[in-house]
Amino acid sequence: MLFESFATAQSVLLWVTFGLALVLGLVANKTNFCTMGAVSDWVNMGDFGRMRAWLLAMAVAMLGVSVLEYLGMANLDASFPPYRGGQLIWAENILGGILFGIGMTFASGCGNKTLVRIGGGNIKSIVVLLIIAVIAYFMVNPFPGTDKTLFTVLFLSWLRPLAVNVGAHQDLASFLVTDVSLKQARLVLGVLVALLIAAFVFKSRDFRSNKDHVIGGLVVGLVVLGAWYVSSTVGVKTTDGTTYTLQSYVQEWDFVAGSNEVKPADSRPLSPQSFTFINPMGQTLGYAAGKFDSSLLTFGVMALAGVIAGSLLWSLLSRNFRIEWFASVGDFGNHVFGAILMGFGGVLAMGCTIGQGITGMSTLALGSFLAFISIVFGSAITMRVQYYKLVYEADASLLGALLSSLVDFKLLPKCMRKLEAV
Repeated sequence: MLFESFATAQSVLLWVTFGLALVLGLVANKTNFCTMGAVSDWVNMGDFGRMRAWLLAMAVAMLGVSVLEYLGMANLDASFPPYRGGQLIWAENILGGILFGIGMTFASGCGNKTLVRIGGGNIKSIVVLLIIAVIAYFMVNPFPGTDKTLFTVLFLSWLRPLAVNVGAHQDLASFLVTDVSLKQARLVLGVLVALLIAAFVFKSRDFRSNKDHVIGGLVVGLVVLGAWYVSSTVGVKTTDGTTYTLQSYVQEWDFVAGSNEVKPADSRPLSPQSFTFINPMGQTLGYAAGKFDSSLLTFGVMALAGVIAGSLLWSLLSRNFRIEWFASVGDFGNHVFGAILMGFGGVLAMGCTIGQGITGMSTLALGSFLAFISIVFGSAITMRVQYYKLVYEADASLLGALLSSLVDFKLLPKCMRKLEAV
């Protein structure tokens, strides 16, 4: 999709993003598509229904992206964030994923669910959003008057040296295939993995009979795919016939831009991308703090606004809009604690349950697999510990509940169990 002016091309990108996000918010609210809920159903009830919906969204996005990339209609190697970057930041993916998983459990939902809850009238989630936004913003932007960020102060010196240089790209095809075309290998692997996931998902008769789970998974996957397509294909064709991506146009701004166009503050958010919600919360804070300067308006800001609007729309149509506040001081503390962990974890892991669990996984990046597994583990182990604490009350120490939970997940030998299994 090429346009004669940058302003028009950018406007199309932003409004299509908003529209896709609106659908995402509406459908997530209507079908109760919730990644934390998926983990909770699995851990507490042995129900894989919502987990299968999450996996279905992953499979749909993965299959579509593989085809788009093979046809030259998407360029995931140049994505924002750089899922396939040559630096495998495995320690950040794992630590960030675990922190995010713990945090979303305390804060009653992941980044997307926080926005959906806001659209439904949940004021608690507004507090969660604000805390995440502040942390996410300063994790990547320097404190006023300095060149230091939260990341450089707290994490850079001991986490980044653990990163491994894996070459040009870190996706599965780049690791597993050496003697055939990378383009073909990505198509074959993407289709194969997606079909295996889909086979597991639809193997369940209960899942197949649940329309909300099926619709939720299909629509969320298609929305993620749609964002990849639009952000990869929108560009500018100048009067002399030269074509530019939005990012390359900004990088050549002094040579090609018209005098009436507004130059974006940063060209990176104009790269091919799809939905993720922690870093965009920080972007939205920056946009608001910058007095809604149009140069700060990004894909992420529009995505955040669209999900809230879509959820609000469904809440009003279904008459389920309800104002909800904290039930107690303890409830407030849990949400604040969870939001802090989500802010740090989401940036370290380079994404949330949607950003890494669906968008990142669609690229087959190794870091996305690590982040996804770590998020599920962090959330699952937290729920199990909370359950032990609830059942045994004062008789259960945190350490005892943690060790027993790890035994339950067969990560420690039975001899280390401190509490009777529940």
